[in-house]
Amino acid sequence: MSILNRFLVVVTLFLASTFVAASIQVYHFEDPEKEKRFAHLTQELRCPKCQNNNLADSDALMAEAIKDIIYEKLKAGESDEEIVNYLKARYGDFITYRPPVKPSTWIIWFGPFVFLVIGGFAIFRFVASRQTKDSPIQTIEVPEDNKAMLEQWRNEVDASEVENNETESNKIDVADQDNVDNDISARSNAK
Repeated sequence: MSILNRFLVVVTLFLASTFVAASIQVYHFEDPEKEKRFAHLTQELRCPKCQNNNLADSDALMAEAIKDIIYEKLKAGESDEEIVNYLKARYGDFITYRPPVKPSTWIIWFGPFVFLVIGGFAIFRFVASRQTKDSPIQTIEVPEDNKAMLEQWRNEVDASEVENNETESNKIDVADQDNVDNDISARSNAK
């Protein structure tokens, strides 16, 4: 195959792909009210293939087919409710972003609240159990024969604290006296 033939094949494939990617389906309405209803329905209904895209934002072939159905039903004069009911019957409640409250959708509507309550209760129980086990103040029962020894130890500690306080106050007094002497000598030297 010559270089010219290869080049023509590449250019042809490139141009064909741009035409396919650029295809946008346009829906023509005689009545602006129907056009608004079409825009509203395609915004409010979900594409079954794309999961969380609405029909207006989806490029899937299934979304295009559903948009065609909506267009034809609007042209036939059906109401929005009739169109939505038809699509629900065909694709299920999933096609709407707001599924109805019924036994098959209770988990969607009430599941988050149930899990929130269960989680809150579990956290409360966990915190409450940790507080009783790890409380910083614990009461210890002291046997009678050890009470006398404990009392003697407390008296010794109290006596040593009093002694330390007196020693500290004497040290402070000596330090204060040294500061006074230094101030007096400094004033004498300054004169």
